[in-house]
Amino acid sequence: MGDVAVGARSGHDGEENRGHPVETAVPAADGAPASGHDSGTEDGRVTDEHSGPQDEGVGGTPAAAPPEQKKQRSFWKELPILIGIALVLALLIKTFLVQAFSIPSASMQNTLTINDRVLVDKLTPWFGSEPERGEVVVFHDPDDWLAGEPTPDPNALQTVLSWIGLMPSADEKDLIKRVIGVGGDTVECSKTGPLKVNGKALNEPYVYPGNTPCSVDDQGGQFKVKVPEGSLWVMGDHRQNSRDSRYNQSDKHGGMVPVKEVVGRAIVIAWPMNRWDTLPVPDTFDQDGLQARSSAAAALSAAPQGLALAGIVPVVWWRRRRTASAETR
Repeated sequence: MGDVAVGARSGHDGEENRGHPVETAVPAADGAPASGHDSGTEDGRVTDEHSGPQDEGVGGTPAAAPPEQKKQRSFWKELPILIGIALVLALLIKTFLVQAFSIPSASMQNTLTINDRVLVDKLTPWFGSEPERGEVVVFHDPDDWLAGEPTPDPNALQTVLSWIGLMPSADEKDLIKRVIGVGGDTVECSKTGPLKVNGKALNEPYVYPGNTPCSVDDQGGQFKVKVPEGSLWVMGDHRQNSRDSRYNQSDKHGGMVPVKEVVGRAIVIAWPMNRWDTLPVPDTFDQDGLQARSSAAAALSAAPQGLALAGIVPVVWWRRRRTASAETR
């Protein structure tokens, strides 16, 4: 009898075998080709010659493989990313709250020369921070200090930049000087110097070479003044070529600059490239007895970085919550 092939049975044969188990087909001899029916498995699954059985999905389609769980990054791996985001946010905040100014005169030489472009931080005053001794600040003309000075004629680029707020308008009258005294200070000059603040002599390496810290004249170069609260006493670094607080003591503010007129602090020389430099506060203003800058003011100057970090915290919290939620599904 040998091997039995499974084929179609007549209806009569079906009646005879009804209720009886169907005999299992005998495997084909080695090397013999299998029939089309033999290519299926007993439970209806189809096997591929290169792989094992695949689970069926709905309607006989293969079920989708379960999604791989995303491993959460460690905090230390995310830290550089967070720092990078904070720096970018700080840069964006500062970029839209910084204004460029062009230097038209020699009153701040050699710290600033004619045609230098400086960037002025306008953000920190929003948080209540006031100018400190030694800072270079830009301020609106308090009382016709620029009377008789020629009006600048801007080029096309400067006109566009002033229109979008990155440079001052040609109609604005702004000056740039160094803050020497703040509210409550006593500032004085006798003979050729040194310049004194609250009785402490200042070492001023930024004064223009060949100039003396104080000017010997009867027009304001010799003085002793008390700075009122809410005001500043300012002087140019080119002492013998600067019309500053000394020479405006007859105006309505007595030569002082109201803090409310300050646009912001000049923080860097941005142009030309060979002149690029920062504008830090000289060490002489940190000496004991000058009531050096308070920690509160220092904290306010870090406002852009603080805002950037504060903005990141909710984003990081939301991202980590979302990752944890995905892992528990």
